[in-house]
Amino acid sequence: MRTAGLALFAILNVFCASSWAYEEVTVTDGGSITGTVTMTGGKPTPKGYNLITFPDPVYCGRISTGTGWRILDEFSMTSGSGLKDVVVLLTDATKGKPFKFEPLTIEARDCRFLPFVTVVKNDSEVVVMNMDPVMHDIQAYETSQLGPRVLFNTPLPMNPHHKRFVTAESHEHLAGEPVKEAIHMTKGRRIFVMQCGFHAYMESWGMAVDNPYYALTTDGGTFTLSEVPPGDYTLMAWHPALGTMLQKKVTVTEKGTSTVDFAFEAPKGRRSVHEIEHNPHYGPESLGKVVDIRPTLERQVP
Repeated sequence: MRTAGLALFAILNVFCASSWAYEEVTVTDGGSITGTVTMTGGKPTPKGYNLITFPDPVYCGRISTGTGWRILDEFSMTSGSGLKDVVVLLTDATKGKPFKFEPLTIEARDCRFLPFVTVVKNDSEVVVMNMDPVMHDIQAYETSQLGPRVLFNTPLPMNPHHKRFVTAESHEHLAGEPVKEAIHMTKGRRIFVMQCGFHAYMESWGMAVDNPYYALTTDGGTFTLSEVPPGDYTLMAWHPALGTMLQKKVTVTEKGTSTVDFAFEAPKGRRSVHEIEHNPHYGPESLGKVVDIRPTLERQVP
């Protein structure tokens, strides 16, 4: 786990290990919680990675700036300030509607893990599949204010029918053999992060939940939690690239709708050692051979 990533999690002391088992009950008079999550201050400076310092620069450069850099776009926002992929969770819901959870599948596609933010359930499986014609390596951790712990570290095999040498025009995706691993959180940790040991710009983040009252915000930053038993709760909002968690108290009434909005402040200044810095002596020509890095799939804008 990279040091810069660990700094984000000093705020996780808002969590403690659940002391109860969630109870499924029939909810006939439940209410709803709706709201919007925004981020003020505009999008922060994105993390940039010089592709010539990593394997497979030509293939992975199909998504790049056109100047040899790959951007990790951590924030997805609408034309307004609505923030997508924020996990919104009732942290203290002890009973309610059925808690059914399908095993999570994460794809390595176009040298990125998809989805970027998701939700996991403790002691459930996660399936990781390589769709690319290049090798990836899974490094997965759980982390909190207590520090990280390795969950698993394993190569992610590619499909043997992929072409051995690929170009910027290659858009073939053949599923490799799935890797299945169990997510077992310890000491009250809730954060799951997966990175590629070969390509540092490949990340996927997840939060472990212990009840079904969670949601990921949509393109406009909106969310809805339904069939919530009447009562008083704590509602939390979390995004992996923001240095804080937001919490608010909410009261749910019988068949009523409660509105709760969250507003994050965009981080300022340098957030990582990885930023785009153009250096004429540190381009593709420094490899001593012609490297044709072209954004044939997506041209990123810093």
